[in-house]
Amino acid sequence: MAEHPAYPVGLRLTGRRVVVLGGGQVAQRRLPALIAAGADVRLVSPDATPSVEAMADAGEITWERRPYAEGDLADAWYALIATSDTEANTAASAEAERHRVWCVRSDDADQATAWTPATGHSEGVTVAVLTTDARHRDPRHTAAIRDAVVEGLRDGTLVAPHRRTRTPGVALVGGGPGDPDLITVRGRRLLAEADVVIADRLGPRDLLAELPPHVEVIDAAKIPYGRFMAQEAINNALIEHAKQGKAVVRLKGGDPFVFGRGMEEAQALAEAGIPCTVVPGISSSISVPGAAGIPVTHRGVAHEFTVVSGHVAPDDERSLVDWPSLAKLTGTLVILMGVDKIGRIAETLVAHGRSPETPVALVQEGTTAAQRRVDATLATVAETVVVREVRPPAVIVVGEVVGVGPHGTA
Repeated sequence: MAEHPAYPVGLRLTGRRVVVLGGGQVAQRRLPALIAAGADVRLVSPDATPSVEAMADAGEITWERRPYAEGDLADAWYALIATSDTEANTAASAEAERHRVWCVRSDDADQATAWTPATGHSEGVTVAVLTTDARHRDPRHTAAIRDAVVEGLRDGTLVAPHRRTRTPGVALVGGGPGDPDLITVRGRRLLAEADVVIADRLGPRDLLAELPPHVEVIDAAKIPYGRFMAQEAINNALIEHAKQGKAVVRLKGGDPFVFGRGMEEAQALAEAGIPCTVVPGISSSISVPGAAGIPVTHRGVAHEFTVVSGHVAPDDERSLVDWPSLAKLTGTLVILMGVDKIGRIAETLVAHGRSPETPVALVQEGTTAAQRRVDATLATVAETVVVREVRPPAVIVVGEVVGVGPHGTA
């Protein structure tokens, strides 16, 4: 007789007793969702993983430190059987059948009365995938389908037209250091919703090519500003498009609030009464060194790192950086926007106590296909930048961490 497919259903477990037998890896994976569902979870197991034990210590579940005993499932609405004792699992399955308790069994799905689907979540939607053919029940296959659907919902490639969501106002989105795969899931989804994208040149440019034809893409560097400062003109453009009822994304490189003037834009939007959503991004100050094999901290080498802007030279009266104090630190110094000023920066650091032999790495076009790393020291970096023709954008790392991992000049 052919096996019928499982009937999918969503269980509402708030305040209802759920019994979990076994405190191992299966319980560790399943318990968070049961807790999130509001279930009254009772764990029966002589021992548990540290993570499961922490849930009990926090009062999220009730843990009875003993093996399964007949009667444990009498008051349950749902049971997860996941012990390493096959006989106990079989006995618990039989008890669940007698009490008409839906029961998942981790060691023998064919003896269970319920299966746990591969689940994922996106914007208030739960995706659950079950295999209908018992002969080809492969958790990896269902998980792969789940992942594909959830990713499509999150990045906007899978959206029902009549349910297209819109985030009101302007979203300040950190696009990450350059690799389009390094934007956040939320940032990518907001791009998929956008009517207008105002982009910086250092944003992940490849993402713009994926936008639908109706999306207006504006290069922030080319916004006419006439009597306005460039930043003020960008602020006005954001406000103007938002007031037209359009979904606007301000796409920035790195993180909006790390030398990105994101707060200036957020303040202008607030003054104009425009809702503003800030989506943090992966900052190039950490990610670009990492992509080049440089940890900004390392045990026994650096217990601190400092990120500074190098767009103003140390001897410029506009500089807000205390370079003499930075020279006295023993940790890592990460300099953004400092390629053309690195000579004077190096001189200042050495003049105030930093060794001229301190390693320096310059990582140009970090995380992109054009990435290259050039190594030097504080004594040689000014000449190296010229000879090796290092160009912005480049992240400069100063400190002993430069020599920690595999490295070389590329």
